[in-house]
Amino acid sequence: MKQIAAKSLQDILSPSVLLFVAKIALLSLASTLILSWVAWDLLFEMITLYADWIPWEWLSALVTSLASLLIAYTLFILMVSLFTALMSEKLLITLTKKHYPATPITGSADIMTSLFVTVKSSAIFLVLFILLLPLLFIPFIGQIVMLYLWSILLKDPTVYDVGALFITDKNKLRVVSKKATLIAMTGSLFNYIPILNLFAPVFAQILFLHHLLKSKK
Repeated sequence: MKQIAAKSLQDILSPSVLLFVAKIALLSLASTLILSWVAWDLLFEMITLYADWIPWEWLSALVTSLASLLIAYTLFILMVSLFTALMSEKLLITLTKKHYPATPITGSADIMTSLFVTVKSSAIFLVLFILLLPLLFIPFIGQIVMLYLWSILLKDPTVYDVGALFITDKNKLRVVSKKATLIAMTGSLFNYIPILNLFAPVFAQILFLHHLLKSKK
């Protein structure tokens, strides 16, 4: 795993990945601003309801402000994950030819299936995020819960988008996907740092790419 992580870190500093991430950043930022503007009243009302149980007005206002920032940040991460899932295939093929030139590309991720898998993971993430929102403000516990939630967001889209290029047998893909949760959580660590969060989904994909093709050797 250390060798895979080291190789993946080298890859994300390559010009092709940096250019890809720049495109994702612009699309995600624009989408987040539009969605926040359209749905902000509804989101703020939901946040206010969550803060009603707090007895002190000053603390309620503080929690409301922090929750607003957290939700906006989370929405941005959702957009980054979505656009990465839909646009990363060409980049993954480029990296495959660079590191594993003898490995044939035997398939392609279906755009609608990729969208479905990503939206499904995002929906599960959002439901759990809303239910567990109070826990996110508890030191240490909140960080662990958030890391797990981010891994849910990345795991299935990563497995599908990368696996579809090389494996058509779903049972075989499940076998080589046993470390997918760990890989998704490793990629999700980038989400704790602004700017680096742009790399989280693509880093998880590159990690899984190296894991998958190493196991096929």
